Amino acid sequence: MARLNDDAQWIILMGFLISFSFFFLALVINQSTVVGQTTAESVIEFPKNDIRDVRDVIGNVVMRVPYPQNVTVYKDITVLSMNRKGSVVEYSNFTAANATYIQIHYNNGVTEYNENWTVL
Repeated sequence: MARLNDDAQWIILMGFLISFSFFFLALVINQSTVVGQTTAESVIEFPKNDIRDVRDVIGNVVMRVPYPQNVTVYKDITVLSMNRKGSVVEYSNFTAANATYIQIHYNNGVTEYNENWTVL
């Protein structure tokens, strides 16, 4: 810039200033739309059908499969849910006083769901 006169240096300096301010504004606007989008998607991404499917399978297993095979089915449910849906599914059950108590835990990284279920 040593060969340019003062007016040309001023024009080039203002051009750099304006281009940097446009870049900064574009970055701020881009981040604000990302925040709004992820907030709205969190409501949409609740895996209602996945939880219903897992709950149905666990209910059928607990009520119909005896204990030794129940352990194998438990392992199958946890492995399949991790591989196919990318979610951690765990459950436990016990029977006391003619009632079966089932505790279900579901976590896919976005949604964590816990349920206590009693079958009389």
